[in-house]
Amino acid sequence: MLSLEVFVMIRYRLIIGSFLLLTLFIFGCAKKEHDLEGALTSITVESLAKNTEILSSDKFEGRAPASKGEELTVNFMKDKFEELGLKPGNGESFFQEVPMVEINSVPVENLVIKGAGKTSTYAFKDEFTASTMQVIDEVFLEDSEMIFVGYGIIAPEYGWNDYEGIDVEGKTVVMLVNDPGYATEDPDFFTGRAMTYYGRWTYKYEEAARQGAAGAFIIHETEPAAYGWGVVRNSFTGPKFNLISEDKNLSRCAVEGWLSLDIAKGILESAGQHLEDLQAQATKGGFKAIPLGLKASIKMKNSIRESTSRNVIAVLPGSDRADEYIFYMAHWDHFGIDTSLEGDQIYNGALDNATGTAGLIELARAFKNLGTLPRRSIAFLAVTAEEQGLLGSLYYATHPIFPTSKTVVGINMDALNIYGPMKDITVVGYGKSELDKYLEEAASEQGRRVEPNPTPEKGSFYRSDHFSFAKQGIPALYAGTGNDHVEHGKEWTRKQKDKYSAEKYHKVTDEYDPSWDLSGAIEDLRLLFQVGYRLSMEDTFPNWYEGAEFKAKRDTDLK
Repeated sequence: MLSLEVFVMIRYRLIIGSFLLLTLFIFGCAKKEHDLEGALTSITVESLAKNTEILSSDKFEGRAPASKGEELTVNFMKDKFEELGLKPGNGESFFQEVPMVEINSVPVENLVIKGAGKTSTYAFKDEFTASTMQVIDEVFLEDSEMIFVGYGIIAPEYGWNDYEGIDVEGKTVVMLVNDPGYATEDPDFFTGRAMTYYGRWTYKYEEAARQGAAGAFIIHETEPAAYGWGVVRNSFTGPKFNLISEDKNLSRCAVEGWLSLDIAKGILESAGQHLEDLQAQATKGGFKAIPLGLKASIKMKNSIRESTSRNVIAVLPGSDRADEYIFYMAHWDHFGIDTSLEGDQIYNGALDNATGTAGLIELARAFKNLGTLPRRSIAFLAVTAEEQGLLGSLYYATHPIFPTSKTVVGINMDALNIYGPMKDITVVGYGKSELDKYLEEAASEQGRRVEPNPTPEKGSFYRSDHFSFAKQGIPALYAGTGNDHVEHGKEWTRKQKDKYSAEKYHKVTDEYDPSWDLSGAIEDLRLLFQVGYRLSMEDTFPNWYEGAEFKAKRDTDLK
């Protein structure tokens, strides 16, 4: 048996040891909290505003890819990352080169449509747009037979094929914007008002090309498109960048374009059809494409400039799981300068997306200010040519520097909150992945709630750079700004956003405004920091929920 003295000594040592362990635990927790607090408070309105103002200044000339504005922008981001002590993300370089082609398609002959004893000519930009991805000097349609193909969708999982029983090889297809679910608002049909990828213009042109069509025109309508004709006019005319395939993109349609709503109605009526009747037919199962008895002609001359743009990538290496990566991303580009405009010619792109680009710098500073390195590496990716069709993120996702199987998540920022603090934060694509839970936990710590995107019919999930990661199976989080203003409520916020969309979105008027209330953006950045930090300290890989279109690819990637 132990003597009383030995027993007392052992008990004393156990008590002292337990006390020391408890002290170390408390000290460790306090230190961790101190580290996090220091990181979070380093995200400030002052620095976010300053960098947003610089990036959207006239000096940066609208940040067009392959321009002086690009040179200034990518070097600005590189310098900021270097100042923070981050490492180059592409070997010894902070840049990933993105080979692109810039094509400016200008009609030599305007769109002419013949049929029913009538010939009509339409005005470029005001009544139709047309461009091409084909890297050749000239493209044309010559008496190309026109066929109405409903929504232009082939979706086996929905038992849907708008091209069934029709040969469109060498012909011109005309199709509706969005998808059948939007028109019916039936949640059990496609996804109801929530746009699927089949509703995106990118998919429609791609499918038309797969079917062998020579021309493809989408009928514009503001509500289902989620933007007015002015956005189409500005975004789908003038010089456009694309990636280059091995066949010089000759597998694409010769002509891809839009028809304004009134013009489309007139064209269909000349074929003895009415748009409302065709829309009703196109939303029903078993729809059959309708030859219009019209022929389209147009000739376009292309000015071609092959160039190289750059993604900017910086990394904060992790500790024991440094080969696994948490990505934060934002697009640095906008539309540059349009010399055809009178007065202001610079598309400054202050909200879209100087704010998100400046947000990357804030997050990089916050992670660098952590006293202890995160276990996983943190990558900061500023991508090019988002406004040209997500090209920079698409190039990175298909030419990844770090394996997709080691990429834990992509967190995207596209237009931060300029309206002030919100009671909520929205998720574009809510319900698709387990990342919702991480955001909900972080939001609750701020006393906020997570809400689904209130306008899923706009297809926003498929319109920003996180989608390029999602297509490769990588879980992607795209949080919106929230809609329930702490002081003014939901209706006030809606009016502010509608005003921006009508007056500034993709216009030269999107300029930095010192009166912006960026306090809400700071809350959002701190929230996104918390999500990435938690993921950076874990061993697990979040996944898509069952039914998400990207889960199968992720599951295969992680095997």
